[in-house]
Amino acid sequence: MNGQSTRIAAWVAPQLRILQHALGVDQYGRGRHHRNYFVTGEGSADYGHCLQLVDAGLMTRTPGTAITGWDDLFCATPEGIDYVAQHSPAPPKLTRSQKRYLEFLNADSGLSFAEWIGAPRKGLRHG
Repeated sequence: MNGQSTRIAAWVAPQLRILQHALGVDQYGRGRHHRNYFVTGEGSADYGHCLQLVDAGLMTRTPGTAITGWDDLFCATPEGIDYVAQHSPAPPKLTRSQKRYLEFLNADSGLSFAEWIGAPRKGLRHG
């Protein structure tokens, strides 16, 4: 990566993180888009990045009110939402075992993992 690419990546990374956080998605852009706001104020490390996102048309800015503690409220625009979808990195590949464990967590069955995968009750003891 040349010096300019490194500077661009360093400039974009915090802004992508802010957009992802505002939308309630993870670092890979996954999750239920359940909100659209980011509150920050002058003096915050994120404030300048948010202003750059506003200048780029990826966020809007609403001046702070009592409900935001007088900090400004930033919301992703439709272009900002698209930006997250297009620029979030791909998630890492999961092994078969990792996928199975995620299925177990999502099943919320009330069973232990050993019970869920059908491991015999008698056998190796762990602990």
